[in-house]
Amino acid sequence: MPTVREISLEVMREVGMTTVFGNPGSTELPMFRDFPADFRYVMGLQESIVLGMADGYAQGTGRAALVNLHSSAGVGHALGNLFTAYKNQTPLVVTAGQQARSILPYEPFLFAERASEFPRPFVKWSCEPARAEDVPAALHRAWLVAMEPPRGPTFVSIPIDDWDRECEPFVLRKVHPARAPDSIALAECANALARSDRPAFVVGAGVARDGVWDEVVALAERHNAAVWVAPMSARCSFPENHPLFAGFLTAAREAIVSALAPYDFVLALGGPMNLYHVEGGGLHVPESCEVWLIGDNHVHAAWAPAGTAIVGNCRDAIVSLLAEGGVAQRTAPMSRLHPEPLDGAVMSDAFVLQRLAALRDPHSIIVEEAPSSRGAMHDRLPIVHKDTFYTTASGGLGHGLPAAVGMAMARPEEKVVAVLGDGSAMYAIQGLHAAVQHGLPVSFIIIKNNRYEALHHFGHHFGMQELVGTKFPELDFCKIAEGHGLTARRAVDAASLDAALSWSLASKDPTLVEAIVA
Repeated sequence: MPTVREISLEVMREVGMTTVFGNPGSTELPMFRDFPADFRYVMGLQESIVLGMADGYAQGTGRAALVNLHSSAGVGHALGNLFTAYKNQTPLVVTAGQQARSILPYEPFLFAERASEFPRPFVKWSCEPARAEDVPAALHRAWLVAMEPPRGPTFVSIPIDDWDRECEPFVLRKVHPARAPDSIALAECANALARSDRPAFVVGAGVARDGVWDEVVALAERHNAAVWVAPMSARCSFPENHPLFAGFLTAAREAIVSALAPYDFVLALGGPMNLYHVEGGGLHVPESCEVWLIGDNHVHAAWAPAGTAIVGNCRDAIVSLLAEGGVAQRTAPMSRLHPEPLDGAVMSDAFVLQRLAALRDPHSIIVEEAPSSRGAMHDRLPIVHKDTFYTTASGGLGHGLPAAVGMAMARPEEKVVAVLGDGSAMYAIQGLHAAVQHGLPVSFIIIKNNRYEALHHFGHHFGMQELVGTKFPELDFCKIAEGHGLTARRAVDAASLDAALSWSLASKDPTLVEAIVA
């Protein structure tokens, strides 16, 4: 009879999980005995790096990625980026080793107590199979649940001695999850949109996940609707150079109401519209505004504070709305105002992003984790093509750098540019090693302001003028990069910035640019 390992590898092969991201310990090694030649193993130097790379890879391919971690300690290290993957709605199957079943009653060294509970609530489903023979079925179920909307991570704990046990062959089942939005509700939404005088759309990451960029553009143009980006959206869902693009909603109650006040109808697509980062008060939406929400995440629909929600795939919904005939004539909304170009007299983050926008191929992929520069990015680095922007939906740090590595693996024909804050980069700096090991031409752009700038912004919000423990002027990212095997350049002014960016963007190898800003 075949072994659990042989049957499990066949399950992984059939569902397309042949790239394994991992950092194994002793309890995981039997999984890799006679590792198949058609599988690829991607090593990360710390478990959070592993999760981040897998997240980027899964988002880039649109398929669940397989992650292999080490019992409790490894899973614990990975939890921050597991939380981000959960918020990103990234499909992942996370496996972790467990000590041999025969010694579990004695609490052995490096075992996982209550292993299936540890990663909750940031996985959709979790288990430790009751028998070794159940491992292939558990892996298949984990893949099915990860891929079912709303997508997200799942977890399977596997004892070390399960892999070599004999196992009956396992036949994969076909599951077609129903996610078509309610047709009667969509007809009501279409009627409300048609009779509105001043409509607006708010687009979230679900628009990108469901591949409906072009259709949203067509629907907005048909209705002359202003288009806003949902607060903290982790994907690009509308061209930011389009005349109907209105800007980015701020994650604050009063700011959202103020921005949407000119409209009598708002259609939120693919993500939460009322996502808050600071406490507020008053209304959640303008008093005279009718709000509809469409997305595949039933949790978002449940906690939305206002509006009528339709749970379903954005593509199906937008195609249905486009099929509705006729539209009232409306005046186009006012175009978004753009700031004046900077002359480079001051080396600021805004100037760095302005020059990056000018020098990069607009089809290149931006993976961003520079929270304090997000406003400057919105103003100076427009995203104009679909599937070319990714960031963390959780707000947790340490995702962007390894996610850029995973993205480069998923889409090797496209240039990947990682835009990182210096503090953010240090959460996951070991990811540089994987970029070198796999020869990935990622451009790592470090915006170095020598401190956690986002905390200083929030310090002012709370009336604090000085913060402790938030500065790190000693870091030298060029030396750090060279220690990992990358070539690096430092930019201190406009001339050296253009030279460094041009060199990095043209390179076929991984490179790093340290841009020192005021």
